[in-house]
Amino acid sequence: MTDDHPPRTAHELRSTVTDDGRVTLAMQEFELAEPGADEVVVRVEAAPINPSDLGMLFAMGDLAAAEPSGTEELPAVSAPMSERVLAGQKGRWNQPMPVGNEGGGTVVAAGSSDAAQALVGKVVGFLSGNSYATYRTLGVGSCLAMHDGTTAEQAAACFVNPLTALGMVETMTAEGHTGLVHTVGASNLGQMLNRICIEDAVGLVNIVRKPEHVDLLLGAGAAHVVNSSADSFQDDLVDALRATGATIAFDAIGGGEIATTVLSCMEKVASEGDQFSRYGSNVHKQVYVYGGLDRSPTVLRRDFGMNWSIGGWLLTPFLAKIGADGTERLRRRVADEITTTFASNYGLRVTLRDAVDPETVRRYAAMATGDKALVTPHG
Repeated sequence: MTDDHPPRTAHELRSTVTDDGRVTLAMQEFELAEPGADEVVVRVEAAPINPSDLGMLFAMGDLAAAEPSGTEELPAVSAPMSERVLAGQKGRWNQPMPVGNEGGGTVVAAGSSDAAQALVGKVVGFLSGNSYATYRTLGVGSCLAMHDGTTAEQAAACFVNPLTALGMVETMTAEGHTGLVHTVGASNLGQMLNRICIEDAVGLVNIVRKPEHVDLLLGAGAAHVVNSSADSFQDDLVDALRATGATIAFDAIGGGEIATTVLSCMEKVASEGDQFSRYGSNVHKQVYVYGGLDRSPTVLRRDFGMNWSIGGWLLTPFLAKIGADGTERLRRRVADEITTTFASNYGLRVTLRDAVDPETVRRYAAMATGDKALVTPHG
């Protein structure tokens, strides 16, 4: 083993749902495992808080009522949960769960294998499910080595958003579509997707909610940006769908009527000039829900014919479908373009202690565009 003497103990965040109806996010101390032959120790320097992290962090607890708990040395934050939500979390009752899907840092120790030794001193991005910690012992396969000059902050978000955005384009192509719609165009993921589609000449319709988000994407070269809060939204969406030929959509919102609106507008474009059919057009229209920013029911008006589908889309099953070689191809593209196509922006940086401060929790849990949070465990 080669190392720079990482500590024997480190700090991490863990989330616990208790059967009395509370969720607690706590800073804890743990014993850092020495690396096995194909493992490395990473000094975690940055880890993003993605929407997909919030469910593990707070289990849909009432953050408006969050309050401090724990001790001065190991602070925590606690929030009440509704009976309905608590019942749905029964599988994790009273179990402190690790949190943080991905991160970036420097390899400071390595096991004996050539693959592990090759990472010593390297900045890596990693996918682990427990990234909100000062140090982590990880398998080599969980790490993505960055090119020289890449910072840990740049590497920190090299898995979830980049692979999701690439996965959307790959899914579009595999299912025979030629353009796509994305419902949170101004998010970090949305901006990555916009850059991918420009680079790969893919027709993309970006849906946003604010005029400033329209300006942001147009300034980044987007060809089609529509504002869902504008009175002309549906007309604008139809025009953009007509221009791109997009017949597949990826929806991070989930609830409400956005999915049905997209399907309806797709059908309107597909039916232009066609003979009347009681079953609608023969063009297949697809919406994949991949997020849950709106937890209300998904409303379907059924005014878009019969040739349509709506379903869920998750990154892990997609990667399993394309296999190891396909996944590695996407990973290498991310590493090559991490400072350009796949660059992330952050509006808030928090230490482990900050991450359990109730006011800070309420801010980063709001997931406001432009205010994405980055956990910096060492300050």
